[in-house]
Amino acid sequence: MIGFVENADRKEQICREILTALPDWFGIPENIVSYARECRELPLWASTDGGRADGFIALKTTSRYTAEICVMGVLPDRHRRGIGRELFGHLYDYAKQRGFEFIQVKTVKEGCYPDYDRTNAYYKALGFRELECFPTLWDEQNPCQIYVMAVKQSG
Repeated sequence: MIGFVENADRKEQICREILTALPDWFGIPENIVSYARECRELPLWASTDGGRADGFIALKTTSRYTAEICVMGVLPDRHRRGIGRELFGHLYDYAKQRGFEFIQVKTVKEGCYPDYDRTNAYYKALGFRELECFPTLWDEQNPCQIYVMAVKQSG
């Protein structure tokens, strides 16, 4: 079940627990703490199964036209079950209702690490397109690939 989470402490807890379970993507403890703190103030949706959060996604406004997937994660034993796609659907609908024209996401460029190649394939399957790669935004071992998607407004 997907739900919008309003309680800041709960948002932080969900983010911290799920990212900690994903060391291949979020292996730096300081980054997990930073994401968890940031999630306190962001719109966040969580997937729960039996009261336990097994996935989440958080939206960050980057301009009056663009929303960003700030961070998302799904527990490893729950991958490939449609949870990420369903979470993204809620974020997309929220962005559309608020008049955003684009959604963007940043990840490590394809070809650097097998786990991130799966992440890139996931975003492409959702309909994201490559915008630009910043080879040293994070560091030389982790070139930052930015993907974008147009938000289709009705009417």
